[in-house]
Amino acid sequence: MAGRAKNASRNILFGLILKAYQIAIPFLTRTLMIKFMSIEYTGLSGLFTSVLQILNLAELGVGSAMVYSMYKPIAEHDTKKIRVLMNTYKKYYRIIGAAIAIIGLILTPFIPYFIKGNPVPELNIYALYLISLAATVMSYWMFAYKNSILQAHQRNDIISKINILSNTILCLIQISSIIVFRNYYLFITATLVSQIITNVTIAIVSKRLYPEYSPKGELSEKEKREINGRIKDLFTAKIGGTIVNSADTLVISTFLGLTTLTIYQNYFYIITALNGLLSVFYTATIAGIGNSIITESKEKNYQDFQKFTFIIMWIVGFCSVCLLCLYQPFIKLWVGEELTLGIPAIICLSTYFFVYHLNQLMCTYKDAAGIWHEDRFRPLITALANLILNIVSVHFIGIYGVILSTVITYMFIGSPWLIKNLFSTVLNADGISKYIKNILYYTFSTIFLAAISFFITQTFRGSPIVQLISGGVACIIIVNAGYLILYGKSDSYKQSKQLIIKIIRRKA
Repeated sequence: MAGRAKNASRNILFGLILKAYQIAIPFLTRTLMIKFMSIEYTGLSGLFTSVLQILNLAELGVGSAMVYSMYKPIAEHDTKKIRVLMNTYKKYYRIIGAAIAIIGLILTPFIPYFIKGNPVPELNIYALYLISLAATVMSYWMFAYKNSILQAHQRNDIISKINILSNTILCLIQISSIIVFRNYYLFITATLVSQIITNVTIAIVSKRLYPEYSPKGELSEKEKREINGRIKDLFTAKIGGTIVNSADTLVISTFLGLTTLTIYQNYFYIITALNGLLSVFYTATIAGIGNSIITESKEKNYQDFQKFTFIIMWIVGFCSVCLLCLYQPFIKLWVGEELTLGIPAIICLSTYFFVYHLNQLMCTYKDAAGIWHEDRFRPLITALANLILNIVSVHFIGIYGVILSTVITYMFIGSPWLIKNLFSTVLNADGISKYIKNILYYTFSTIFLAAISFFITQTFRGSPIVQLISGGVACIIIVNAGYLILYGKSDSYKQSKQLIIKIIRRKA
């Protein structure tokens, strides 16, 4: 237990440093691009990212399946089995890289159809897309399998340090391309360079730390069938996640244009930044949770799950209220009032953030337990419902419909279904009603505190920066004091407080 906590706290520390860095760099480059180049260039970058997310479906969840397969042999110090798994992973990723390259080339002639009109005639869309495609392919071909051994050993802190190095190089090249050269081709090429540096460095470090794990050997037919079965089950989750993440961008770009897409992505960038910070907690704890599920009782895992839920809901609830109250002054200060959305969109985005992380914390347990087979239909059906609602609603209420459709599908399809799957397979089924009551209590208490905070912050006057500072102080006081009053005497609060104090003392 002590080893799991130590690895988790170390991974969280370096993961947070990396995420803060990864938030600051894109924020800086996005701001500079809007200022020195054109708003459409920013939308174009988002479009390429979404298209390449779809191409990454070829990964099929191989990475998650292979890392999960390593938990047991690492716990048993079975070096031979780990070497065999590494060799299998290496072969799979070579095939995946080739598949992405072929499918990506086939899609090349259709890229302009995802852009309404022709807002950037001076650029060769095909050349830019092919450079982005090359960066994606290289991420699989160049030692990508080396990542798995660090993840399975809970050494995400090493991956974080390497990413800080590569992101520094990326930042320098991209800022130069915007301010000095005003060259978008150089801006896109920097991503390819950064990807190569990252993969090569991880391969060198992984070899130095774990020299005994050179890829060698073949899995038995039975073992191959087990892993391929996991990959097959993960495929629907991969499709579902990709559709949800990419559908909004593609629908907005196709039906509303790159300018509207950029405005939307300015808002969604803030959510992405917060998601990145919170993902550190999920990533840092998943291997420890997987180990606990194998070694501890269902009752112990249920208690840990309740504790984990309480911590995440407090953090996510606070962040959701801050988004609701501070979005507008921040966007006005950042890019100007002319690039703002209405209050209905702000409410939808804040709600999306809350529901997304309720879903995400349960997905962390699902992935740690490896119950992809039991959960194989949920992500796909949720994503298809989201896509259909997106396409229909964009014609009636525009960008508001695109955001709202994602909220509805998460809230009424994805999350309830995932709760059922978790409690029927991993946790004690008798605890599901109590867990749902707790979630509803957390949700309604957050809505109550959000309404109070929003009403108070709307009375503040002055410049955007004054509203941002005063509103931020108000949210910190109102939300945290409110949660403390509501939850302060609960067992979840007391247990979570003890856990956090223990982690802080250990790091100190």
